[in-house]
Amino acid sequence: MAVRYLLGFDVGSSSVKASLVNADSGKCVSSAFFPEKEAPIMAVKAGWAEQEPDSWWQYAKQALQKIMAEGQVKGEDIAAIGISYQMHGLVCVGKDLKPLRPAIIWCDSRAVPYGERAFNDLGAERCLTHLLNSPGNFTAAKLAWVKENEPEVYNNIYKIMLPGDYIAMRLSGVPNTTVSGLSEGMFWDFKENGVAQFLLDYYGIPASFIPDIVPTFSEQSVVSQNAAQELGLKAGTPITYRGGDQPNNALSLNVFEPGEIAATAGTSGVVYGVLGEVNYDPKSRVNTFAHVNHQGNLKSQTRLGVLLCINGTGILNAWMHRNVTFDMGYAEMNDLAAQAPIGSDGVCIMPFGNGAERVLQNKELGCSFHGINFNKHSRAHLVRAAQEGIVFSFCYGMEIMQQMGMDIQKIHAGRANMFLSPLFRNTLAGVSGATIELYETDGSVGAAKGAGIGAGIYADHNEAFATLEKLQVIEPDAAHRDDYRQAYENWKNQLQSMI
Repeated sequence: MAVRYLLGFDVGSSSVKASLVNADSGKCVSSAFFPEKEAPIMAVKAGWAEQEPDSWWQYAKQALQKIMAEGQVKGEDIAAIGISYQMHGLVCVGKDLKPLRPAIIWCDSRAVPYGERAFNDLGAERCLTHLLNSPGNFTAAKLAWVKENEPEVYNNIYKIMLPGDYIAMRLSGVPNTTVSGLSEGMFWDFKENGVAQFLLDYYGIPASFIPDIVPTFSEQSVVSQNAAQELGLKAGTPITYRGGDQPNNALSLNVFEPGEIAATAGTSGVVYGVLGEVNYDPKSRVNTFAHVNHQGNLKSQTRLGVLLCINGTGILNAWMHRNVTFDMGYAEMNDLAAQAPIGSDGVCIMPFGNGAERVLQNKELGCSFHGINFNKHSRAHLVRAAQEGIVFSFCYGMEIMQQMGMDIQKIHAGRANMFLSPLFRNTLAGVSGATIELYETDGSVGAAKGAGIGAGIYADHNEAFATLEKLQVIEPDAAHRDDYRQAYENWKNQLQSMI
């Protein structure tokens, strides 16, 4: 019997990664990303961020060529394709399905006033009960900016799509999207279980701009003859899964059910938890989207992803490394931090030095150090306080998620970035009371396995991720539970005095 492979793409703003997974063993046989140096982001004006959609296609093609050669895999061996992508972007195409302008990507802030105006005019209650968020700086507000500022582009729009929709369209020649994708763009009405017509009407956007909606796990489209020839794939290969990067990261960690949490802690940090009922934060400090397995027509299958983002996580740790412990590596730095006691003898660090924080209602507090005693504290205290401050900011956001009804018992994470630090892991487990499980995971591999679910190769997500390798389990330290909680309360009291 011929070996079947699953192909996953992860379309990021810095690169596009592609992976091949053996469908039967569940093991990744080859992966690559392009470009090898970070992809350019165009910033014509301050606060703008754009990329050419065709560049994602070219990067995907180059990564695919490399993994096909390395894995010695032929196009006809690929059973299904899945796509993960950078969230909240806007791609506008004309009737020829070619982009009318560069994509406005997730970190572009020009649309903030358009979202704020809609939130104020339509009212907080209507927006939050229907969209579960403020329209904010999401895709719908970006489109409103195009309408007002680039009418010659707007008047030629045939369809709008997210970055993952664009790659799927390039593969198939057919534009379509998903409920999960529409929800991240503020185009989905959870109360009406349909496209958010009231927001489209407010902005004066025709519903015809929205592509056909397909299930997240399904045969969404198939590879066209043209794309097959260009990429070395087989025409008719099904595209069977699509998810934004954070929902897909949760999928990659087998996080599907209410109360399960996926966390990442790179330059910025994300805690993404699954909620089993429709709810929202009235202050919009966390964002709520449809998770990949959400089915709004079935109350029993309500699966919402609640996303907490902290801008200042690993970037604070890196700053400490450059400026405080520049004479040692990160492992030595972690050992140094462990020499200070839990709570850092009263030193508190606020990790908010990387822009406005949504969890603080878009306040920009900056990073600050508190409680330093020149006669008592050393750089060990500072390094520990930095890692504790990052953990405490996570826990502050997780409390909001708990207020929304999420019971947090277990945190899934990849063993990378801040999760490489034993002190960070132990503090997070100690304060939250949750067990932490560390895995070897990757977004493009997750997308490939998502494709296996969508194609029916796997019966469900548990079968798809049966081979997911659990590397380590960190249980809360019951003996020091009170110490961790007291340190967190001290930090939180300091934060409350500032906001």
